[in-house]
Amino acid sequence: MSAVGEQAAVGGEHDGSAPHPDGRGMRQWLLHHRVESVPGRAAKHDHHDEHPWWKVMCLTGVDYFSTLSYLPGIAALAAGAVSPLATLLIVLLTLCGMLPMYRRVAAESPSGQGSVAMLERLLPFWKGKFFVLTLLGFVCTSWIITITLSAADATAHFAENPFAPRGMADHPVVVTVGLLLVLGAVFLIGFSEAVGVAVPLVAVFLALNLVVVVVGAVHAIGQPVDVERWVDALFAVGGLDQIAFAAVLAFPLLVLGLSGFETGVSMMPLIRAEGDDDETYLKNRIANTRKLLTTAALIMSGYLIATTLVTAIFVPPEAVAPGGPANGRALAYLAHMFLGNAFGTVYDVSSILILWFAGASAMAGLINIVPRYLPGYGMAPEWSRAVRPVVLVFTGVAVLITWLFDANVDAQAGAYATGVLAMMMSAAFAVTVSARRRGSRVGTVGFGLVTLILVYAFFDNVVEKPDGIVISLAFIAGIVAISFVSRLARATELRADGIEFDEAALRMIDEADDAGNLHVIANKIQAGDADEYREKEAEQRALNPIPENAKILFVEVAVNDPSEFSKKLLVRGETVDDYCVLRAESTAVPNALAAIMLRLRDDSGLRPHLYFQWSEGNPLAHLARYVLFGQGETAPVTREVLRQAEPDLTRRPVVHVGG
Repeated sequence: MSAVGEQAAVGGEHDGSAPHPDGRGMRQWLLHHRVESVPGRAAKHDHHDEHPWWKVMCLTGVDYFSTLSYLPGIAALAAGAVSPLATLLIVLLTLCGMLPMYRRVAAESPSGQGSVAMLERLLPFWKGKFFVLTLLGFVCTSWIITITLSAADATAHFAENPFAPRGMADHPVVVTVGLLLVLGAVFLIGFSEAVGVAVPLVAVFLALNLVVVVVGAVHAIGQPVDVERWVDALFAVGGLDQIAFAAVLAFPLLVLGLSGFETGVSMMPLIRAEGDDDETYLKNRIANTRKLLTTAALIMSGYLIATTLVTAIFVPPEAVAPGGPANGRALAYLAHMFLGNAFGTVYDVSSILILWFAGASAMAGLINIVPRYLPGYGMAPEWSRAVRPVVLVFTGVAVLITWLFDANVDAQAGAYATGVLAMMMSAAFAVTVSARRRGSRVGTVGFGLVTLILVYAFFDNVVEKPDGIVISLAFIAGIVAISFVSRLARATELRADGIEFDEAALRMIDEADDAGNLHVIANKIQAGDADEYREKEAEQRALNPIPENAKILFVEVAVNDPSEFSKKLLVRGETVDDYCVLRAESTAVPNALAAIMLRLRDDSGLRPHLYFQWSEGNPLAHLARYVLFGQGETAPVTREVLRQAEPDLTRRPVVHVGG
């Protein structure tokens, strides 16, 4: 994979060696790099390379700044002569709303998970999980369409260049798919200089755009007739109030100019920070991220206003229409017109490279976000933590979308805007709730206003271009379906990230040795008094073959959050009169019982015997309760978890069920 994903997601260096020819070698190669959820300072040690914030800004900028290749043309197509004013609204929202908002997001998710992590904390249990799944659908929409739209626009720049071979230029889908396959191959093979490549790409691209803007300004001064033509077209819309209203109506279609903030936050683990302790280190990382966000927003704001203005003045409306020579490439059109085909070709090459590399930035964002959640929820196979299989999946989806949209930039703009707006809307909501919890009245009102603006823009975009919400809903439906199937398929895994016994528990285990065996009764705590354990022991001795003089251990597992898939188990030993009780909290009772029995066997060298009574009721209802609430028909599920975890029957803890 590229360093974008390798560093932003999992860190480490890849030697670039080819996979071994045997199946085991291929599997090892595919699963080598993994994405883990590591909060705080741990994220620092998970990456071998960190970079100054301004270099990481260039890495996010290949996504953010590359929108200049197509946004002025989209703005001119959507808003006509009003496009510079609509863009001015985007700039005001950027500097007064999005920038303060994402500075807060960076402070609350310093490991790069962004607003998804904030909302996950705000909404616990199943409702939070389903909300995150929905949000991940929009995240996938935004970043996968970033990949396909950028590649399609790179193809448009190639196809319109006068020196491009017609045999290739006349087949945009083939060229775009080729770019996507090369991008996927780069992530699979390993590319360790992503930041180093991004810096000159961004520097050259911004310099070329500055040349086009300056030359356009010179032409505007020397040929005021073009400016007068634009002013006449602007006032043909109506009076100032009507022009302002038209700008307000048009600005939701231009939200592509806000796309860089979520990417910027997702790259936080790459930013170099200093500090001798966790708190100082994270504060420095947050401060450097804020520098990145602020500088990128200021640069982009200036370029957005300048480029949309020069486009509105000099590019004829028919040129930006679908099929026109400036469609999806307004500034490249001006570069050729102002400075000739030689300079225009240099601009085209720069645009193609940065647009293609924007796909790398988006792919890295996907790798950094999506595998951190679904496998941890048990809603994707464990192999989906590995980077290379995920890259193969995302590349395949990108190729499919390119084929469905016929590699058309305008056709994908609605889906892109829908995904971007949903991500920013969720971030605004999360920051608003955070401000309210901190007691900040100004923050609550300000961020609440930003949330309302984004809600308006989102629904306006859905009405104008409903294909965007259709694509997003398809992603959401796919994620939910995969999550449901995976959760069922992985239900009988051990689901314990680790087990730790306290001193009291260890002492009880040592004292319970019965000729090489441990006799453990599973109990669902009720009153928790001596009478309960006395009755439970008598009941189990009557139902199950417990040796007469064997000392009994009771084990109790309480479910705290059944929507979580796994957690570390802390087993506490507690004494109730003369009864010894092992207690733990987990996400699911049977899985925790199985994990505890296996750990008892491994640590003590004794073979545990676990005793149950059959539950009354419909087994299907018990199954549903187990999947949703972590408890149900405990005995058979515990036995199945043990069977899968320990295939050797002679070493497997024994499960007894009576009644």
